[in-house]
Amino acid sequence: MNLIEGDYFGLEFQNHQKMMVWLDHIKPIIKQLRRPKHTILRFAVKFFPPDHAQLLEELTRYLFALQIKQDLSCGRLTCNDSSAALMVSHIIQSEIGDFEESQCRSHLLNNNYIPDQMPLIDKIMEFHSKNIGQTPAESDYQLLEVARRLEMYGIRLHPAKDREGTVLSLAVAHTGVLVFQGHTRINAFNWSKVRKLSFKRKRFLIKLRPDLNSSYQDTLEFLMASRDCCKVFWKICVEYHAFFRLFEEPKPKPKPVLFTRGSSFRFSGRTQKQVIDYVRESEFKKIPFERKHSRVQHNSRLSPLPSPRHHEVPTERGAPGARVDSPPRRHWKESVLVSAEDPSISQTTRTSPFHQRNGHEDRTGSVSRTEETRGSTPQPHPEHLSTGVVSNSPHLSASSGHSHGMVNGQKSLELCSHSPNGRQPSPLTSPLLNDACSVRTDDEDEVRRKRFPTDRAYFIAKELLTTERTYLKDLEVITVSFQSAVGQDEATPDSLKNTILSTFEPLHKFHTGFLREVEQRLALWEGRSNAHIKGDYQRIGDVMLKNLQGLKPLTANLHKQSEVLLELEKACRASRKLEGLCRDFELQKVCYIPLNVFILRPLHRLIHYKQILERLCKHYPATHVDFRDCRAALADVSEVVDQLQGSLVKMENFQKLLELKKDLLGVDNLVVPGREFIRLGCLSKLSGKGLQQRMFFLFNDVILYTSRGMTATNQFKVHGQLPLHGMTIRESEDEWGVPHAFTLVGQRQSVVVAASSLTEMEKWMEDIKMAIETAKTSNGPSSDLLTSNLSDNKCPEDSSVEAESEDDMTASHTSLERPAPHRGNTMVHVCWHRNTSVSMVDFSIAVENQLSGNLLRKFKNSNGWQKLWVVFTNFSLFFYKSHQDDYPLASLPLLGYSVTIPSESENIHKDYVFKLHFKSHIYYFRTESEYTFERWMEVIRSATVPTSRTRVLNSKESHPH
Repeated sequence: MNLIEGDYFGLEFQNHQKMMVWLDHIKPIIKQLRRPKHTILRFAVKFFPPDHAQLLEELTRYLFALQIKQDLSCGRLTCNDSSAALMVSHIIQSEIGDFEESQCRSHLLNNNYIPDQMPLIDKIMEFHSKNIGQTPAESDYQLLEVARRLEMYGIRLHPAKDREGTVLSLAVAHTGVLVFQGHTRINAFNWSKVRKLSFKRKRFLIKLRPDLNSSYQDTLEFLMASRDCCKVFWKICVEYHAFFRLFEEPKPKPKPVLFTRGSSFRFSGRTQKQVIDYVRESEFKKIPFERKHSRVQHNSRLSPLPSPRHHEVPTERGAPGARVDSPPRRHWKESVLVSAEDPSISQTTRTSPFHQRNGHEDRTGSVSRTEETRGSTPQPHPEHLSTGVVSNSPHLSASSGHSHGMVNGQKSLELCSHSPNGRQPSPLTSPLLNDACSVRTDDEDEVRRKRFPTDRAYFIAKELLTTERTYLKDLEVITVSFQSAVGQDEATPDSLKNTILSTFEPLHKFHTGFLREVEQRLALWEGRSNAHIKGDYQRIGDVMLKNLQGLKPLTANLHKQSEVLLELEKACRASRKLEGLCRDFELQKVCYIPLNVFILRPLHRLIHYKQILERLCKHYPATHVDFRDCRAALADVSEVVDQLQGSLVKMENFQKLLELKKDLLGVDNLVVPGREFIRLGCLSKLSGKGLQQRMFFLFNDVILYTSRGMTATNQFKVHGQLPLHGMTIRESEDEWGVPHAFTLVGQRQSVVVAASSLTEMEKWMEDIKMAIETAKTSNGPSSDLLTSNLSDNKCPEDSSVEAESEDDMTASHTSLERPAPHRGNTMVHVCWHRNTSVSMVDFSIAVENQLSGNLLRKFKNSNGWQKLWVVFTNFSLFFYKSHQDDYPLASLPLLGYSVTIPSESENIHKDYVFKLHFKSHIYYFRTESEYTFERWMEVIRSATVPTSRTRVLNSKESHPH
C-alpha cells in the first residue's frame, strides 16, 4: 500500500469464538486462523493518536478518514446532529468537490453516511456550501479535526459488569483504560495511575498505584463474558500502553526452563515515538500520495476508465465526469477487505524502496532515544516542538506538469492555504522535505559557479533579497491572514481594524515594490543581460538609498507598533471571543512564531537594513561606485533606528510579557507597568521527593516557579513566587550534595535549585544577583504579582503531582468544554525539553540575527542533498520547500545544539558545509559561498552559544559584518 506509517493499522478478523481480534505479527498465521478459506481480514486503524497532527503522511490521514467514515456509517462513532452533519459535509466535499445544490442533494439521497441521515440533509448541505475550495486532503484534515474531539473517537467497546452487576463497557485509549455506561464515559484510569493490568478467568483486574494520602493499593474488578474476552481486551491494553507510552519496542522475556506461568504475549512493532522519529529523520524514497475530487454519483451508470498505471492507487472502475488524470478515490470496502486465502484479489501497487524490508530491519533506521525523561512518559522530541509548524500539511494542490513519482498519476505537489492545527504537540518534518527532485547534482553546482558572480558584495545584496522575501511574507501574515481571520468578525473593534490597516497596508505596498526592484537588480547583476559587462548593475546602494528615502514618510507609522500591541491586548481583554479568535490564529501553521512578534517585525527590519549597509560599507573601498550611495543610505537608516531604539526596548519587553502570560496558568496580572522580564528556563527544585523539574521565570521584582503537565492547554502551572526584595542567594552544592545547586533565601521561604550545568548555574546566579541589586534601589512594578491559586505565595506543589503526570486535566472535562489549546512550540516549551534557559538579552540579540536563504541539507546516514528554503528566527530554523510557501513544513529549535565544521572522518567532501548536532541528531548544511557560510555560522552561533550579561554591550554593539 506504500504506507510509511503502517504501524497505526492492523488486520482484524473474527475468530472461531465470533470475537473480533487483531492478527498477531509474530505468531504464525496458521495458528491464528482456524478456517482460512472463510476468514476475512479487515484492514483497519488499530491505534488512534490524540491528534491527527501526529500523522505526518497524507495517505495515512486519508486512511484514518476512511475509518471515521466507516465508524460513522455503522453507528460506532456517536455524536450530536451538528457534529455528524459537519463530518458528512467534509466527506462529500472530498468525494464530489465543491457545493452544487442539486448535485449535493441527489448524492445524499443516494448515499447514506450516517444511520438516520434524511432529517439532516439540509444541515449537511448548509455545511457543505461553506467548504468551497477545499481539496480532498483538506477535507480529510477537517474531518479528523472534528472527529478527534468526540467522546467516542477511536473507542471500541468491550462489554463488562462491575462488582454490583451494573452493565458497563471497557475501552482503551492513548491515555489509559476507560469505563463507559452506554455511550457515556463515566471513569478513566490514566496509565500513570495504573500499576498493573491482569485477568483471572472472567475477571479483569486493574491495580492502581497507591494514593498519596493512603497506604493501601486499590484494585478494581470487572466481570467479562469469558476468559477469552478478558484476554482479548488485556492484549489490546498491553499494545496501546506500549505503543503510546514506551520509547522502544519491549524486549521479549527469556523463556523459563521448566514451566511457564501466565501469558508470554508482548507488543511487537515500533512505538509511536519510533514511527514519528523514523518518518521525520529518514530520507525514505516514497511515491507521493495525491488525488482530486472524484465527482462520483453512485446512482449513475459507471463507465470504465483506462486501467491505472502500475504505480497508481487502485480506484473504482470509473465515473462520469472523472478525468483520466484524476482517478476517483477508493471506497473503504474496496480498500479494506482482503481474503486470507486469495491475496491476488487486491490490486498491487509498485513497491517503493521503503517497502523492500523484512522482519525488524525497518525498526533500526535512525531511531534513537533522544530525550532523557523521568518516569515512562516520553517527552516530545526536542526537534519537533514547533506544532504550527507542526506536521506535513494536508493542504496540497495540483500544479503544472506530471511526475512519474505520483501514486495515482496526479500532478506535482504545491503548498497552498493553511488551516488551524488545534493542539500541536510537535511541530515536524514532512515527506515534502525528502523529495528526490530537490537534490542538486555536482554538475549543477559547477554550472552555478561559472554563471554567477563571486563578489562578496553580490552575496551581501543577495542576503538583502532573501531576507526581504521573508519579511514581506511576515507582513502578509498580518495584512492578509490575520485580517481575514479576525477583521471580519464583529468582536474586533473598528479602532483596532483601522490601526492595523493604516499601519501595515502602506508598509506592505511599499515593500512589495522594494522587493521587485531588488529582484530586478540582482537578476541583472547575475549576468542575465549584457549590462553586467559595463558594471552598471553590479551595485545595490542606489536601490537602497532611493527606497529608504521613500520609507522615511512611513516611519511615523512605526511608532504605532506599540499602539497596535496595546490595542490588541486591550481588545482581547474586553472580548473573550476575540481572544479565542487570536488564539486560534496563533495555532495556524502560517503563524509560525508568536503573533505579537509579527507586529514588531517592521522595527526589526530597519535594524537588518542597517546591518547590511554596514557590511557593504566595510567591504567597499571609498573609491567604489557603490560606496557613496551605501554610506548615505546607512546614515538615513541609522537616524531612524536611533530614534526608535528606546521604544523598541520597551515594546520587546511588553511583547515578551504578553507571550509569557499565555504560557502561564494561574497568573492574574503579569503585565503591569514597571515589570521587566529577565530570564526563563529549566531548573531542578529540591523537595521532599528529591529533585523535580520546574520552569523558573525571573522578573525584576519576583521569581515564579512552575511545572508543566501533559495538559490540554500546554500551559505551565504556577506553584509559587519568590519576591526579590530582601532575597539573598548562595551556592549550596556542598551543603546538599547536588551538582550546580544554589539556594534562594527569601523573606518567607527558601528554595534550593540545581542547574543542568555550571554555565547555566552561573547565568542564573548572575542575573538573579543583578535583579536583587536593582530591586533594592527601584520601586519596581506598581502592583504585586497576584496569582489566582496562591494565597500565601506558596503552593503545596507536592499535592499536584497527579495532575502533572498525565492528561488528568482533560479527563475532568467533557468533549464540549475542554480547555482551549495554546501554542506548544514557544521558547518556554523548548527550554523545558532542552533543560536550558534564555534571557531577555538573548531575545534582543536574536532579533538582530535573522537570516533567510536556500541551503542544501543532508542527514547523517544519507547520501543526497536536499535543497530547502530556510528561515532562521526566534532561535529556530524553519524549513520550506521554496520561498513562495506560506508556512514552514518543519522546524528545528536550536537551543542546546552545537554548530561546528565537519571533520575529515565524516567524509563530507564539499565546500562551505557546517554541522548541527544535539545528542544523536546530526545535520549537515551546505551554503553557496564563503560569505553565506560565515553568515549562517554567525547567526546560528548566536542561538547556540550561551550569552552572559557581562558581554551584553559587546554583543549589542558589534553588529555582524
